[in-house]
Amino acid sequence: MKIVICPGMHSSELTEKFVASLDRPEEEFLIFPSDRSPVYSPKHVLEFLQSRTPRSTPLIFIGFSAGVVGAIAAAHQWHTQGGIIRSLIAIDGWSVPLFGNFPIHRLSHDYFTHWSSALLGSGTDSFYADPPVEHLDLWQSPQTVTGHRVSSSKYPARLTATTFLTTLLDNYSRDL
Repeated sequence: MKIVICPGMHSSELTEKFVASLDRPEEEFLIFPSDRSPVYSPKHVLEFLQSRTPRSTPLIFIGFSAGVVGAIAAAHQWHTQGGIIRSLIAIDGWSVPLFGNFPIHRLSHDYFTHWSSALLGSGTDSFYADPPVEHLDLWQSPQTVTGHRVSSSKYPARLTATTFLTTLLDNYSRDL
């Protein structure tokens, strides 16, 4: 399994901090080079994937901000072409419609973003920061962001964004 990181349009140092917070082996990650190609472009995300991994490798996409646009479209195309998508996790992908034939999760930096984005597809489990945090804080230091997990089958539970993410990643890894 590979975790495809589609960052937003920001310093690569913020993405390095995000990946480090997940505390997983470095070889599990494929980090899209947002400093060299437009991360919102599914064409560029697909070209990146095709050059680095076979279609038989199960993928989990994690997109942030503008990276959610490229991630969801690339995940659909990869899946249509026979690739295996375990899940897509959208972090602050405000106003990006999220629907697919694979599990989708949203994380938001505040309740308003969570609520208004859910109108375009909420996915299964989701998370929103409470108290609200700045947009980039959710990406660069999710271990310091507390909030609520929201599930259609469970009451909201309080936890950190990192705990929410690592639980999802562990569950999808275990199901292989």
